[in-house]
Parts: sequence; C-alpha cells; structure tokens
Amino acid sequence: MKVLWLCNIMLPFIAKSLGHKIVVKEGWLSGLADKLLADRDRNNITLAICFPTSEDLRILEEDASLFVKGKAEGIDYYVFQEDTVHPEIYDEAVEESLRAVLADFEPDLVHIFGTEYPHTLACMRAFDRPERTLIGIQGLCCAIAEVYMADLPYSVQKKKTFRDRLRKDSLAQQQMKFEMRGAHEKEALALAEHVTGRTDFDKELTKKLSPNAVYHFMNETLRSVFYNDVWNIDRIEFHSLFISQGNYPIKGLHYVLDILPDIVEKYKDAVLYVAGDVITANSSLRDKIKLSGYGKYLLKQIKQKRLEDHVKFVGRLNSDKMCARLLKTHVFLCPSAIENSPNSVGEAMLLGVPVVASDVGGIHNLLRDGKDGLLYDREEPQQLKDAICSIFSDDKLAMSMSSNARAHALQTHDPEKNYHRLLEIYNEIDT
Repeated sequence: MKVLWLCNIMLPFIAKSLGHKIVVKEGWLSGLADKLLADRDRNNITLAICFPTSEDLRILEEDASLFVKGKAEGIDYYVFQEDTVHPEIYDEAVEESLRAVLADFEPDLVHIFGTEYPHTLACMRAFDRPERTLIGIQGLCCAIAEVYMADLPYSVQKKKTFRDRLRKDSLAQQQMKFEMRGAHEKEALALAEHVTGRTDFDKELTKKLSPNAVYHFMNETLRSVFYNDVWNIDRIEFHSLFISQGNYPIKGLHYVLDILPDIVEKYKDAVLYVAGDVITANSSLRDKIKLSGYGKYLLKQIKQKRLEDHVKFVGRLNSDKMCARLLKTHVFLCPSAIENSPNSVGEAMLLGVPVVASDVGGIHNLLRDGKDGLLYDREEPQQLKDAICSIFSDDKLAMSMSSNARAHALQTHDPEKNYHRLLEIYNEIDT
C-alpha cells in the first residue's frame, strides 16, 4: 500500500538529512514515523511524506515550479510552497502543487495530519477521493477561535502595539485569523469520510462538522526520549512550576500570573518556568518594538505583581532539554482555555511529573482527576492555586500521582499498540 502523509512541518529525520533546524512541534509525528520506518520490511507500506515551506523553492532547487522531491532514510519526501506565516489565507496554487505531488507518487491512501492549515482543504480538493483520505484531528481552529481571548480584560483585547499595527496582528486580528482558518477547516471536514481522533471533545466536534465520516479512535505515540526516564522527587527543584508554552492567550499563562503572588507568599522560593517563544523580551530597543499586545500585558503583570524573580522564560526547548526541564519540575501546569489532547501533558505524565491542568476539551481523557493529577475549573483560579499548593505540601500525594500518571500514560501512548492501530485503520480504509 502506498501511503502519502501530509504534515504541517518538516519531520526531524528529514530536517537532519538536509542540515536544517529541527522544528520543536508535533513531536508525536516523529514517534509514529519511527515505528512505521523501523517495520517497513513487514508492514507492506510504501511511505512518502509531503509538507509545506514558506521559502522560495527556487532557492532550494533550480527546477522546482510545483514541488521539490528528495529522499531521507529511504523515504521519498515532497516540499511544496505555502504561506505558513499566514495560514488564514487560502491559495489555490497549493491545490496545483498537491495535484503534482499526487500524480508523481500515486498513493493508495492519503493521511492528512491536522486541520489547522489550508493545505488540508487543498489536498481534499486535489485528491478528491474522500473514501481513500484520512484526516487526523490535532487542534481545532474553530474551537480555538471561540475562546481565543481567554478572559483577558477588554482593554487588553483591543490594545494594539506598534508591532501589532505593523504586522496587522493584534489580538482581535489573531482571533479573526483563527475564525478564517476554522472556516477552511470546517469545509475540509465536511468533505471527509475518515477521521482519527482520541477524545470525547474531538469526537463530538467531528460528529458535528463531519456527520457522515467514520471516526477511528487512535491514541498518539510521543517522542522517544520521554519514555526513557522517570521523575524522582529527590532530584527536583522544589516549588518549581513549568509551562511548555505561553505565547498566545489560549495557553493561559496570564491565569497563572494571577495566582502566582499567592503561591509566592506561601512558598518564597517558588519559580515558574515558561518554554516557547519569549514574547515578553524587552531588554533592547528591538525587543521593545517587537512586543505584542499580549506580550506587553504579560510583562506588565509580572512587573506589577513583582514577579521578576519568580518567572523565568527559557525559550524553545528541543526534546532532550524539555525532558531535562520536566524532570526537575515539581508541578507541570496546563492552564489552557482550550485543548484537545495536549502532548505536553502526555509527555509530563510519561515521565511521571505531577500535573495540574484545566478541565477543558479532551484533557480529562488523558488525566484522571485526583489519581494521575489534578483538574480544575478554568473559571475558578482559586482551584488552580489550591491544586498547586496541595502537591507542593504533600510529597506522598506527589509521588502517588507520579506513579499513576506514568502507568496510565504508558498505556495511552504505547508505541506498539498505537502503531498497530494505525495499520488497522489503513487496512480498514483499503478494503
């Protein structure tokens, strides 16, 4: 069976072969690809991978009007041009590029990972074989758009910095862009006949947006490094908190800043580490010019609440550094306004890091409240504070949740089980 994967990013093994910087996103794709490639002699699958780039393809290869083709670890890959910086814009030229890729590879089945970019709709139109197309639900832009402001004050929602005006990228404009992306997403899902998901949340939305599609349940396999070590309370930085990203409102960093002063009052050494893009940087004139409305609000909150010594932005972390940071963490936080099944929670649970998460979207399908970690109502910040403090103050509770979380996550993210489930789905569609 010839299977074409359509991904949002260049997978790490391809980036490595080209000497490109590895993108720290969608790490679970690597886990699944690793299993598929390791078993290629037995699974009867010929895999090819295509993905977009915003670069001018002529820079990469002289004769590249529609796509660039290459090979990494014996796998064909295709690169097509798409404006990934502005994913709210639909470009019909992407359909032409994907038709060319499809004509070159001639797949029996196309597996599209995610609905967040317009190339999903472009591929549905270009391939035009919904009975042979599988869409994997990741995030859902239409759901994100509805809660994008995440309870920010109205004055902050409407504020525009110089950067926001220059880029036409204020918070209100960002929300509008997610609405536009959601419209393309809805159209793509309306065409779908096969969808994979793993939570009550995505199943319900799939039923609403794609009522005639077959819903195939399949959990995700995460990056291999998170299976190899275990959290140990004797090796942690006590009273440390960690968020994997906080660069836009739905990730909820501002919720944590609201309750952090109360935690610091009780635990003077408490520190919140934040990974991802550092949108609060302001040490130089260039930094100040680049401040977004949300970044400026976070910076103001940190200064007003005198949290400068208690909030540390650590930037983007590769898988090894993310793992190392998690192993030092007392409590991992997922304070999002909306999520489907956040891989950051899965990775923390695999390592056995105690988790506190908002009870939104499909998080409850990953984490059993009171057993694997603690869930709280995102509209009740006091619950967030109490959950953190309960783990800080009770080592036995932390260790019990650590053990339970790891055992549960090893089942949810079992590479062998999830790999065989993928093959089952492919065979079901191929019959």
